[in-house]
Amino acid sequence: MNFVSIDQLWVYLSGNPLLSLLVTLIAFILATRINRLLGGSPFAHPVLVAIALLIAFLLITGIDYGTYFQGAQFIHFLLGPATVALAIPLFDHRERVRRMLLPILVACVTGIGVAVASTLGIGLLLGAQRETLLSLAPRSVTSPIAMGIAEQIGGIPSLAAGLVLLTGSIGCALGPLIFRWLNVKDPSVQGFTMGLSAHGFGTAQSFASLGAMAGAFAGLAMGLTGMLTAFLLPLITALFGL
Repeated sequence: MNFVSIDQLWVYLSGNPLLSLLVTLIAFILATRINRLLGGSPFAHPVLVAIALLIAFLLITGIDYGTYFQGAQFIHFLLGPATVALAIPLFDHRERVRRMLLPILVACVTGIGVAVASTLGIGLLLGAQRETLLSLAPRSVTSPIAMGIAEQIGGIPSLAAGLVLLTGSIGCALGPLIFRWLNVKDPSVQGFTMGLSAHGFGTAQSFASLGAMAGAFAGLAMGLTGMLTAFLLPLITALFGL
């Protein structure tokens, strides 16, 4: 009777795509519990904690990112449908959106312009390379859209995704402080601001801590920002000579 050694079993498991999917789900569950234990601190956002846990797992086990992504790509695929599904809660507030359509569009276009122009300006002053700048430019757009935009304009999709996560975590940490400082209490304004500046992170936090209306407007801002950035970004980068 042949027995399988532990090494042989690990080789089999490490190459199995289901391991990556299982580890990703476990990491997020643990990250969620850690965040709750820390009082829901935005500095310990479940996504950031899960990323740290997954990086530690890959380093300890020696599994390369390509092998890991083969199993985790199903979750990556769900990013698109999850973003589209945010239209469902927004439907409940469609009348309010219709009344505020012009301010929403103006705020969205202004936010995109300021975010991209300030990012490129600071990057140029610090001597960043063209490829890095084009990866930085879509940092305020949700990950799947940012990666697609970065790839189309000559940036690095994986770097753009990392910068999106960093932007979202900073936005979640600073957003509530800025609302208190400016005495902003309207949930629709709070949600729209979080969705515009912190995309998916801000949308999730809006649903969790600010309410359904704030979450709906955050989803609206995230979707509009992604759509408009795809059209406006090439124009803005051209103005900077990139």
